[in-house]
Amino acid sequence: MNLSLSDIVPPLRWTAPGQVEPIASDPRLPEAWWQALPIDRACLVIGTAQVAARLADLATACWGHLRLGDILPLVRMTDPEKGLRVADDRELALTLFTGVLERLLASENASGGRDAAPAKGDRPIPELIDEIFAVLDDRQRAIARDRVYAERRATLDELAQRFSVTRERIRQIERDLRDHVQTRLATPEATPLAAHLAWLRGRLGSAVPADDLAAAAPWHRTDIATLGVPAWRFIRTLLTGYDQVDGWLVAGGADELKEKTRQLFTDGPVKLPEAVSMVAQLGIREDVAERWLASVPQLRVLEGHVVPWPRSVNEKAEAVLAVAEAPLSPEEIQTRIGEDYSLVGIRNQLTADDRFLRVDRNRYGLSRWGGEEYIGIREMIVREIERAGGEASVNSIVANLTTRYEVSESSVRAYAGGPGFERTQRGWIRVAAPEQAEPYHPRRDVSMTRRSFRSRDGRWWHRVDVNAEHLRGSGSPLPTGFAAHLGMAPGGSLTTSTPSGDVVISWHNQPTMGSIRTVLADYNAGEGDSIFLTVSDGGELLTRYLPQAAPGLPPINMALHLIGYTAPVASEAEALRLIGARIGLPDGASRDEVLTRLRDRGDRDILAFLDPEAP
Repeated sequence: MNLSLSDIVPPLRWTAPGQVEPIASDPRLPEAWWQALPIDRACLVIGTAQVAARLADLATACWGHLRLGDILPLVRMTDPEKGLRVADDRELALTLFTGVLERLLASENASGGRDAAPAKGDRPIPELIDEIFAVLDDRQRAIARDRVYAERRATLDELAQRFSVTRERIRQIERDLRDHVQTRLATPEATPLAAHLAWLRGRLGSAVPADDLAAAAPWHRTDIATLGVPAWRFIRTLLTGYDQVDGWLVAGGADELKEKTRQLFTDGPVKLPEAVSMVAQLGIREDVAERWLASVPQLRVLEGHVVPWPRSVNEKAEAVLAVAEAPLSPEEIQTRIGEDYSLVGIRNQLTADDRFLRVDRNRYGLSRWGGEEYIGIREMIVREIERAGGEASVNSIVANLTTRYEVSESSVRAYAGGPGFERTQRGWIRVAAPEQAEPYHPRRDVSMTRRSFRSRDGRWWHRVDVNAEHLRGSGSPLPTGFAAHLGMAPGGSLTTSTPSGDVVISWHNQPTMGSIRTVLADYNAGEGDSIFLTVSDGGELLTRYLPQAAPGLPPINMALHLIGYTAPVASEAEALRLIGARIGLPDGASRDEVLTRLRDRGDRDILAFLDPEAP
């Protein structure tokens, strides 16, 4: 007998040696004897009862959550019912394991040992399989060939018509056929086949591409002579406990194994070689581990690492940065994610999520790495002045900022000479005195500004309804209340960045925003669509695209659409609560208060859907 204990006990293949050694070792046997020594030799040295006892001890100590038939698959042949019991009863495990080992040794002795002439038990396994079906009649073999072991199973109706019997009769013949196969498998003559199945379970592990079954042994692809079907299809029916899901054979439930795999990587990226070793602890062979990892939802193999890959673009961006271990641009992050996420959307999420830190004009890292935040040119000039003790030369500020960040000298000098800074006697600059830097107070603040809406995170956004002038590249006016909310004042300007270039907001006679044609092109926006926009603390123009409403929407949904809310609502009261929150009213505002605020702000378009008779 050339089988070792690990050949017939699959868990021995994936359990750490440090767990096995203290329980299974014996001074009379070599190290790792369960892998290196044939079973009959081990039983000869310490006795069959002792080998079975070591295995029973391992079962209860290490594999108490497994079924006995999963620990020693041959138990499924000798006692299928008890094989379903979990390994929490040592005496039962010892009895079953002893019985299996004694049968294996008896079969070996009956064959006359390894040096004896070939006996029936040593014949090729395909011949043993053929003998199972040779005693059947033509109708039974046809049902086996065309239904039980077929790639495309014939229906009961098709077979009933072919043989001029009832569907129930075909079902009965099929049931008798399966019982016949199980009976033959339980005979001593079938022990080599049972041993092959035990070896096969160990080779397959807990998950393997389904094609591996056909390639596991050369004779698996040969046809069973009596049936004319490949032997591997017959073998597949004997591998109880394996599910075939998405091209994989998985032992013990595919969903459970996938979840266990995901749990291994909840703490972030793991280098691929280490990840392969980790999933090997789940019984997955190392040569198929990478393919298994790639098949598990919410995991991804990325640049030699295994990373959690949830649905949110924020978490995917976090995984990309964690693997890169260096800041990246939104464009680089988009490329590495490799999915259908817009560049504008990725940039907005990087700006809004505290997990990310903008470290340069167009580069983001992870906040946990630390470092200094890129906060816009004006704010960084203030920071340089504070570090210098209250005043600094423009030349030194330019040198420091252009060396560390991707900003131009002309931009730094333009901001340094603008509002908010003043010259000192020696020609340096300092932050302007409070009375000079007092912010502009508009006649109406942003909460009373038409088409301006507050999101749940507290940001105020302005809705721009796209027209032909926007699409041609013309600039467009902004309300003074919204411009003042952005920190602007008459005579000033604000340069905001987008993935496709800067957009300048200037305030001469009134606030005016430069062309956003490239932003609209990124969204493929057209006339009638809307863009909601705001500016981040770091000077980025954040945008959200809203296609025009579908015709036929109820009035309440049309009103919600104009504030950027497109989800269904349960009632008009809920809709009014949402609108009230977006226009700056406290929670609990009445219907009249909402309508009055909309009227005072000038949002006549929204008001018309809520109160058609309003003046």
